Amino acid sequence: MSSSLTCAGMLWALLSLLSAAASCTGFFMPYWLLGSQLDKPVSFGVFRRCTYPVRQEGQLQSVVMVEQCGRYASFLGIPSLAWKICSVVTGVGCGLLLLVALTALMGCCVSELISRTVGRVAGGIQFVGGLLIGSGCALYPLGWNSEEVQQTCNNLSDQFELGTCQLGWAYYCTGGGAAAAMLLCTWLACFAGKIQKQYPY
Repeated sequence: MSSSLTCAGMLWALLSLLSAAASCTGFFMPYWLLGSQLDKPVSFGVFRRCTYPVRQEGQLQSVVMVEQCGRYASFLGIPSLAWKICSVVTGVGCGLLLLVALTALMGCCVSELISRTVGRVAGGIQFVGGLLIGSGCALYPLGWNSEEVQQTCNNLSDQFELGTCQLGWAYYCTGGGAAAAMLLCTWLACFAGKIQKQYPY
């Protein structure tokens, strides 16, 4: 089985897979923002949440914390417009990074799949994907003034103000994957494909 990738291309394929995996894992996990409510740890993602309050039936003022993770019931249930935009933008960026990573992996096994031109186009797609994910990470703090987040952060949070909350590992994982895709993978993609032979026919 011959490869269409150079040594730099093999490294590009590996880093593409790792950066896509990091961004997608961070995007899916609900640990972007960490806080507490009623002495229970609470965490938020872009479209998921762990530990949320529920009113008990039959008791008007009694609220219990359900300690489980889940998605919001619908897209409209996401607590802020910024998080809705962030969810779409980051999801599209992750999809682009996955597409390029899978293509790069196929290039390890299929000859003449990745040429220099295809590699450069793939690098451009990775740059756009990383830029979209980075934009999503930049938009995320605009949603910290929503009621759900303020309840979790002792009513001290606002846009770009965490209050008593802190950023979680999933936020850094998503942003780190995007940065690796934009800086390393885009550069390596320029040298990924072998120069194809020119056939006389």
